[in-house]
Amino acid sequence: MIGEGDLTATLCSEYDALPQIGHACGHNIIATAGVGAAIALAPVARAAGLRVKLLGTPAEEHGGGKVDMLRAGAWEDSTFSLMVHGAPTGDVPVERTVYTAVERFQVTFHGVASHAAGAPWLAVNASAAATLSLTAMALLRQHIPQSANINAYVSLGGEVTNIIPDRTVLQVEIRAVDLATHADVKKRVMNCFEGSAIATGCSWEQEKTENGYAPVDNDADLARFWDANLESAGRVLDAGAYGLGGGSTDMGNVTQVLPALHGSIAIDGCEAAPHQAAFAEAAATSAGDDAAIDGAAALAWTVLDVAYDPAVRADLLARQAARAAGATTIDSI
Repeated sequence: MIGEGDLTATLCSEYDALPQIGHACGHNIIATAGVGAAIALAPVARAAGLRVKLLGTPAEEHGGGKVDMLRAGAWEDSTFSLMVHGAPTGDVPVERTVYTAVERFQVTFHGVASHAAGAPWLAVNASAAATLSLTAMALLRQHIPQSANINAYVSLGGEVTNIIPDRTVLQVEIRAVDLATHADVKKRVMNCFEGSAIATGCSWEQEKTENGYAPVDNDADLARFWDANLESAGRVLDAGAYGLGGGSTDMGNVTQVLPALHGSIAIDGCEAAPHQAAFAEAAATSAGDDAAIDGAAALAWTVLDVAYDPAVRADLLARQAARAAGATTIDSI
């Protein structure tokens, strides 16, 4: 914790990476920018009546580290929170970026095993239930909103060809831009599994495999300051540039329970999308370094804009005071 005062700004530094392709989502930039902003704010925090809190946040790619940290009370003393995410070339205004809710879970079908040639009539085919489920989900895709997305794969479908399996397992994810749409789409997806179980005579169950991510809801004042600070750094905002639409982040859960910002900053010249190997390469270039430095500066200036804007400061403090104890520890999804 740096500084003292009634206003607490919490900066997030994500530090996980992707299997095999490393920082193909630019977490090296995210972590560096958060640390850089805290360093920049250290000499001026006390004069601004400001406490700066830097959180290292693991497991954003899978697992949802921020969700566990929320449950543990890591944001209970925070007035607002912010971070920045690297992006392909072309800086976009905050309102142009979309991060959806995502929920991941496992579905298991249970049947009866039997010899695939010698006595197939004795089997209750769990593999058939998995196949029907994937087919039903594929047919459902035409009829869900374009703002939603469903995906699944078979992680266990049997062991050998001459045994009809008594157990199959699917890994499933559901995404949507808002929680109401997410709940409706999930209900329809669950019907795919239920129908497949009925059709094959199997039983089935679902199990949550990791924390769910809520949609990002950027605070309007923080977004306004952020966009202005990117432009002050010499960056040109382009609403038509590549946006990070459709992805998900556990920072969404933070934005649901207190005023927060999930900004983005471009790696100039990077045409690759996040989660591609070329993006990891770009994140390690001088353009990636520039993104980290500019991102740190924009984060620091956004915090100071809040600290020295009487109306915004008073509003955020009033919202913090009105927040019930434990309000930031509740799951959003």
